[in-house]
Amino acid sequence: MMTVKIVCVGNLKEAYWRQACAEYEKRLSAFCKLKLVELPESTLAAEKDAILKECEGFIIALCVEGKPMTSEGLADKIAAVSQISSKITFIIGSSCGLDPVVKSRADLKLSFSSFTFPHQMMRVILLEQIYRAFTIQRNMTYHK
Repeated sequence: MMTVKIVCVGNLKEAYWRQACAEYEKRLSAFCKLKLVELPESTLAAEKDAILKECEGFIIALCVEGKPMTSEGLADKIAAVSQISSKITFIIGSSCGLDPVVKSRADLKLSFSSFTFPHQMMRVILLEQIYRAFTIQRNMTYHK
């Protein structure tokens, strides 16, 4: 079973974000081993060191200048990664973004949109898209 790690700078303050994440964490347990790591907000340099310590396997950094991808494209990417690694790490930076060293270390820079999303919401969106990717891979009815 693939291990999916999500490294997030900052924590979820509101209960409704925690509840939404918990729902997708529960759903994802059927498809992967999920690890969620919350790191404290600090300077980009300090965050960089903490983020890089947590990175395992194939690394995907979420950043606005990254490659846009469809849900099907993400499903294909996760399937392809599973052929070469049993671990994948997604990185969500702080409100200041990600240090260039983290971006350069990433195997893929991924953009969900040119819009700016609150980091708490982005965690929910990422979890949902990972769940959707697994359902696409298995031809489940969740993805229409």
